[in-house]
Amino acid sequence: MISFKHARDLILTKVTTFGTEEVALENALGRILDENVFAPRDFPPFNRSAMDGIALRFADLQSGIKEFNGVETVFAGNLASKAIVSGECYKIMTGAPVPEYADTVIRFEDTSEKNGLIKVLADDFSLYQHIAQQGQDLKKAELAIKKGTAINIATIGLLASMGKSSVKIQKLPLVNIITTGNEVVDLNEQISTTHIYNSNKYVLKALLMQNLIEPKNCEHVKDELGTLKKAIQSNLNADILILSGGVSAGEADFIPTALADLGAHKLFYKVAIKPGKPVWCGKLGSTMVFALPGNPFSCLVTFKLFVEFYIKACLGFQLENSECLPLNFNRTKKSSLDEFFPVNLKNGTLNKIDINGSGDVRLGFAANALAMQNADQKEILKNNPVCYVSL
Repeated sequence: MISFKHARDLILTKVTTFGTEEVALENALGRILDENVFAPRDFPPFNRSAMDGIALRFADLQSGIKEFNGVETVFAGNLASKAIVSGECYKIMTGAPVPEYADTVIRFEDTSEKNGLIKVLADDFSLYQHIAQQGQDLKKAELAIKKGTAINIATIGLLASMGKSSVKIQKLPLVNIITTGNEVVDLNEQISTTHIYNSNKYVLKALLMQNLIEPKNCEHVKDELGTLKKAIQSNLNADILILSGGVSAGEADFIPTALADLGAHKLFYKVAIKPGKPVWCGKLGSTMVFALPGNPFSCLVTFKLFVEFYIKACLGFQLENSECLPLNFNRTKKSSLDEFFPVNLKNGTLNKIDINGSGDVRLGFAANALAMQNADQKEILKNNPVCYVSL
C-alpha cells in the first residue's frame, strides 16, 4: 500500500497526449488550446473613441479655444469625410474611428451646444483623452494567446476578435467503462431484495461528461474471471479503461487477478486513503487502466482523485495546489490514512453532512466538495483551514 501523494506521482509518470484536433470555435469551450494565436492586426486597429462626445484638436484647447463648430458626426463603423481646421470638431460616438485630424475626445457631458456652436465646459483635458490608440492592446503579429491556455468564455471572445472561426485543441481521450458485480442490475431490469441498481455506471458517465468526455463504450460484467478477462480485452481500444467493483480482497474480487493474467503493468494497488483504499492503476498495452472500488462513494472519490487527475494532466490543465477553507465543525478520525469526507461548501466555509457510514446511499447527495484530513492529523478543530476538492 502506498501513500496518496506517491500514487499521484506515479500517475504523472504516465502522462501523455491524446493527440490534437481542429474544432469550430463554438465547440472549444473548456478545452486546451494547442496553438499559439498571434494578433492578425493591431488592436485596436484604429484610434477608437472610448466615449460619446466631440473629437477635436488638442492644440486648439491649449491655445484657449473653447467653442467649436461641429462639422460632421462620425458613427462606429464609418469614416469622417472631411478634415477639420482650427475651431472645428466632430461629433463622435463610442467605438467610432477618431479621424486623423483630431487627437482628443471631450465627453458630451462636459460640453454644451447653442446656436450651432459646441462649448467645452471642462478645464481638465489631455492629449488622446478618451481615445484608445491604435495598437495599444496588441500589435500586429504579437502573441495574443499562448498554447496550453484553458479556453474559457473570455478566451472564446478574444479568439473571435482574432477572427478565429476554428482552433487547434488537445484531443479528449477515448474512455471505456466496465462495471462489475452479480448483485448489480441496470435501471431497466427487474430488481430483487438482494440486488442493487447500477449507480456507478451513471456516476462515472456523468463524471466523464463533466470533463466533456462521452464514453466510447459502457458495459456491465458478472463476477466471473474468464468473462472479466474477455471484457477487458475487448475494451482495450481506448486511451483509458475504467473498471468499477471486484477490486478488493473478497472471493469474488477477480479484477486484480484478471489484469495480472492479461499481462498488465501495475503502477499501484491499494492506496492509504479512506474511502477508496482498494484502487488499482496501471497500463495494459497502450491503455491506462483504473480499477475503482464498487462502493458508490468510493468510486466517486477515486475517480476525482486519480482518474480526473490523470485526464487533466494529460490534457495540459494547470494542476493547482488544493484550495483550503475553514471547517465549520470539529472532526476526529481513528485511522492512520488520509481521509476524504463529503462537505457542503457554502459562504466560504466547509459544512458538515450527517451520514450513516460509508454505505449510506445519500453519502454524496448534499455534498459539493471533498475535504481531506491528512494521515497524521487526528483532529481538526472548527474554523481550522482544510484542503478540499470540488465535486
